[in-house]
Amino acid sequence: METLSRGAEAIIYVDSGIVIKERVKKGYRIPELDEELRKTRTRREAKLLLEARRYGIPVPKIIEIEKFRIKMEYVSGKKLKYVFEECGEETRKKLAHELGELVGKLHAGGIVHGDLTTSNMILKDGEVYLIDFGLGFFSTRIEDFATDLLVFKESLRATHNKYLNEIWDNFIKGYLAEFREKKVLEQMEKIEKRGRYVKR
Repeated sequence: METLSRGAEAIIYVDSGIVIKERVKKGYRIPELDEELRKTRTRREAKLLLEARRYGIPVPKIIEIEKFRIKMEYVSGKKLKYVFEECGEETRKKLAHELGELVGKLHAGGIVHGDLTTSNMILKDGEVYLIDFGLGFFSTRIEDFATDLLVFKESLRATHNKYLNEIWDNFIKGYLAEFREKKVLEQMEKIEKRGRYVKR
């Protein structure tokens, strides 16, 4: 058994080629509330993965859903975090466009990922997979989609600043090809301006 990550909410580990995400018990919460929260969040994440797959988005296949655990396929590939830094310009543009299409499909289906970073994107056999929907939720609000995009843009600024414009411009082209809702970008710019004002 190999631990992949250990966060505040969950432990993710691999056992016999299967990824298991287990939501951990919180001692500071009332036991009944803790159990209900973990159960609800586990079910919600599983539903998000199932819905995303229904919309044609590559995500890990669910093998089994338990009370506080999701068993799913292990996507053995390379995180885009490393791919973007190592590949050439044309490959980077192509992957960014494909990624934009995936997120556009996600939003068109009423799904917010909640943690769009290149650490949660895996390239396997030429296909980009989205993983870790732990902070995701269902929504039809422009504000929520805009925030999702802003999280991604900020993660690019922090991790791939050298290629920020190149990745972002191609990502947006792909995004609008699947989700023709320019209001999302307009709202994102408003949120960005609010953020800059607050930071002062």
